[in-house]
Amino acid sequence: MMNWTELNEQAKAWIKEAGENIKRSFNKTLVIQTKTNANDLVTDIDKGTEQFFIKKIKAKYPHHKILGEEGFGDDVDNMNGIVWIIDPIDGTTNFIHQQRNFAISIGIYEDGIGKIGLIYDVVHNELYHSLKGNGVYLNDLQLLPLAEVAVSEAIIGMNATWVTKNKRIDPSILSPLVSDARGTRSYGSAALEMAYIAAGRLDAYITLRLAPWDIAAGIIIVEELGGVATNLRGEPLNLLEKNTIFISKPGLHKEILAKYLKNGKW
Repeated sequence: MMNWTELNEQAKAWIKEAGENIKRSFNKTLVIQTKTNANDLVTDIDKGTEQFFIKKIKAKYPHHKILGEEGFGDDVDNMNGIVWIIDPIDGTTNFIHQQRNFAISIGIYEDGIGKIGLIYDVVHNELYHSLKGNGVYLNDLQLLPLAEVAVSEAIIGMNATWVTKNKRIDPSILSPLVSDARGTRSYGSAALEMAYIAAGRLDAYITLRLAPWDIAAGIIIVEELGGVATNLRGEPLNLLEKNTIFISKPGLHKEILAKYLKNGKW
């Protein structure tokens, strides 16, 4: 039987070690490549960080499966057993251009149930972490359950792309939400935007297409605090494929779905 407390401590130690390795890379020249398009970037640090985790995990937990963004893990086609879902650097464009506003994200699942969520803001040394049933912490500070908030008082995490001409959604669908909300923000890292909901810095996060490694840790963390994580239709998220994403505080999620998203097409 898995000792989840021990695994949680081990994963936190590894994510901190990986963060130190990344910080030491800041004065080096990055090798930058593109993936699916010119804005989908990957560096040698992304690849090296993922390989760091794989080496550690396979040595200590050889029967665990690993789904990683850079493809060095396993060919995961189901969520049976214990599965690590890893984004070595979420916010690679920020990492390249700013050396900040990026995070390491790790979600650990057992038979499809989220058990451990870790999001590490390396530059600010902020580790958001949760062991299912034991609350959510920002470093050593326990975070409070999420309170309900109305749209008029909400700060929504959303990229301006979705309210301008784009290939995925009619911009008129989300424009009224932007008008009615207190404000919008875009940080360029899905993991951080979900962590910010947990910390009370954002109230909701909406985007049109993310992979499992972008959201795996954030789902665990937000849901542990009573938040809601679905696609834009209010359906459960599939951790083996790309999804539209709607993460929110309770109450606000229901209000936005009913008023702004019920007739959406994407």
